[in-house]
Formats: sequence, C-alpha cells, structure tokens
Amino acid sequence: MNQGVQKNTLYVGGLAEEVNESILHAAFIPFGDIKDVKTPLDQATQKHRSFGFVTFLEREDAAAAMDNMDGAELYGRVLTVNYALPEKIKGGEQGWAAQPIWADADTWFERQQQEEEMQRLQAENQAAMQEAEELHRKKMAEEREGEKDEEANAKDDPMAKAEAEVLKQNAA
Repeated sequence: MNQGVQKNTLYVGGLAEEVNESILHAAFIPFGDIKDVKTPLDQATQKHRSFGFVTFLEREDAAAAMDNMDGAELYGRVLTVNYALPEKIKGGEQGWAAQPIWADADTWFERQQQEEEMQRLQAENQAAMQEAEELHRKKMAEEREGEKDEEANAKDDPMAKAEAEVLKQNAA
C-alpha cells in the first residue's frame, strides 16, 4: 500500500479550545473550495484534541493554504499546517471498533468477486496459451513431415534431380 502524503488534505495543529469545524472552515475558505473539515474528538472530554484536518478539492488550493496559514494565529494560538499523513489504523477514520460488524461486508464481497474474476481470467488465459502451444507443435510437426515428404519426392522426381544438379553446378 502506498503510504504517501495526501496532497489535498492538510493537518492543522495548535487549535484553541474555542475553534470548531465552522471556524476552521471559515479560516481556510479564502484559499479555495473545501471538501471536508474534521476536528477529531477526545473520547473522554468530547472536545477536539487541538488539531484538525481540512480537505480541499484542489491540490493547489491546499498548497496555498499551507503556505499562508502555517505559523499564522487563530484565536491567539499559532497554527502548524502541514500535509496530512494517511491514517495508520484500519477501518477508516474511526477504526474498526467504531463500525458495525457488517460495515465491511460490501467491500468484502466486491473483493471476493474481483478475485474470482481474476482467477477465471487467468484460467482462460492459461488454457488459451496451452491451446496455442499445441497448435504450434502440430504446425511444426506438419512442416517437418512436409519437408520429409519433399525430400522423398525429390529423390523420385526427375525434375527435382535436374534442378538439384543445376544448383550444384552453379555453386561450383
């Protein structure tokens, strides 16, 4: 899996307690269209954990926002703005524990169907390759048989003997 940087999602750190998703959205909207704003909550206090994520529709907008907002002040706190790294936990943004057991069922069935389709295509491809190899072997065998027949016919055919003698004389 590619663990690269997500170029249109920004990590925004150093948020004051008063900052919510709408304030964060308002602070970053001057740089371009925003797809999503998230401020993950601390499960114990139900307050945000002093950081958030802003996802822009365009990478260029995210780059402009990062260049202009990194080190800027919001509600008296200096912001740290970088490209967001992909999540390390499985199961999406909240992890497997926050999802119902059937949440992965659709993707599991899709993956199973894709695997079965790949196996079917590989089997078809392998059968076609074997058939092509067999055809090639038969053709080569027929050609060898044809060469033997020609040699045998050449020994009995007076015209073929005459042509062979002329060729030998020309070569000498």
